[in-house]
Amino acid sequence: MEAAGWPEPVVRVQSLSESGAATIPDRYVKPVHDRPSVNNSTTSGSVSIPVVDLSSLDGSAATARAVSEACREWGFFQAVNHGVPRELLRRARAAWRGFFRLPVEAKQRYANSPATYEGYGSRLGVEKGAVLDWGDYYFLHLRPPSSLSAADKWPHLPPDLRDATEEYGREVASLCERLMEAMSAGLGIKPGRLQEEFGGAEGAGVCVRVNYYPRCPQPELTLGLSSHSDPGGMTVLLADERVRGLQVRGRGGEWVTVDPIADAFIVNVGDQIQVLTNATYRSVEHRVMVNADAERLSVAMFYNPRSDLPLAPMAELVSPGAPALYKPTTFDEYRLYIRRKGPRGKSQVESLKAHGDR
Repeated sequence: MEAAGWPEPVVRVQSLSESGAATIPDRYVKPVHDRPSVNNSTTSGSVSIPVVDLSSLDGSAATARAVSEACREWGFFQAVNHGVPRELLRRARAAWRGFFRLPVEAKQRYANSPATYEGYGSRLGVEKGAVLDWGDYYFLHLRPPSSLSAADKWPHLPPDLRDATEEYGREVASLCERLMEAMSAGLGIKPGRLQEEFGGAEGAGVCVRVNYYPRCPQPELTLGLSSHSDPGGMTVLLADERVRGLQVRGRGGEWVTVDPIADAFIVNVGDQIQVLTNATYRSVEHRVMVNADAERLSVAMFYNPRSDLPLAPMAELVSPGAPALYKPTTFDEYRLYIRRKGPRGKSQVESLKAHGDR
C-alpha cells in the first residue's frame, strides 16, 4: 500500500496474520534482549499493580491517598467502581471490534500519515528500516475541536462507532478531571492545581487510540507495542479482559503481566505529569505481548495538557533540596520525539532533564 508520508509502504499487520504464514517477516523480529521469551524476570500472579476503589473518589482523603501512593510507587493502577457505565464500555468495545472486522479496503480509506497520526495506522515513527510492532491501531483527537478531528477521519461503519466513542470520551475525560483532583490532593497542593497546569478542563486535550493486536504465529519473537512510557498526561486503558498482554516494568526491573479486572480501567501516569510533579509521580515503561491463539483489542484514552503551554515542575514541589529536574517544554514540542523515533523506553522524558542533571 502507498506510504502516504511513511518511509516505506504500509503493511497491515492484520493482513499478515490472516495470510496463514507460519513465520513473521524479519521487520517484526525484535532484538534478542527485547523479546518477551528471553526475559526470565517476567512475572504474573505473585506481583501485581495496585487496585484502587474509586467509589468515594470525590473528596475522599483515603481515596486520594490510595491514588497518590499508586502513582508514586508504580505509576499504574487498576481503577474499579469508576462510575463509567458498563454498557458504555461494551458499546465502545463492540463498535471498534466491528471496525477491525471490516474488509481491509473499507478500512484503508481512513489510512493515516505521520502529519497527525489520525486515522487507521500500522506503525509509529518515521525511521526508515525500523523494527516494527505487531499491531494495527486507530487514532483520533476528540478534544479540543479542530481540523485534526475532521469528519472524514471518523469511520462510517459500524453505524454506532462515532456516537459510542464520543460518549465514551466525555465520560472518561470527566473521570480524568476527578482523578487529577485526587492526584493534586495526594501531593498536598490544592485539588485543582494539576488541572490548572493542563490549561484548565477546557484546555486539556483528549485523544483515543484503539489498539488491535492480531494473532501472531511467533509471539516469542515480537511485541504488539514496544517498551515506552506515555508522552502525554494520563492514560486510561480499557483492556481486553479476555486475553492478557500488557506488561509493566516493576521497580526491580522485572516485567509484571497485568491481569485485567472485568470492567476496570488501567490508569497510568504520563511523562507530562512526571515533569509537573518533579518526578514525585512517575511514568513507567510498559509494553504489549501478542498471542498465537487470540486477537486482542484495547481502547486507550489519553488526557493531555494544552499543547502550546510550556510545562515544568510546579513551584510548590521545587525547593533548594529538591531542585527542578526538567526544563520547560510544550507538549507540541515534546510529542514530535515519539512521532519521529517511535517508542523508545524512557529516553524521551530523560531528554527533558535540566542541564545540570544530565
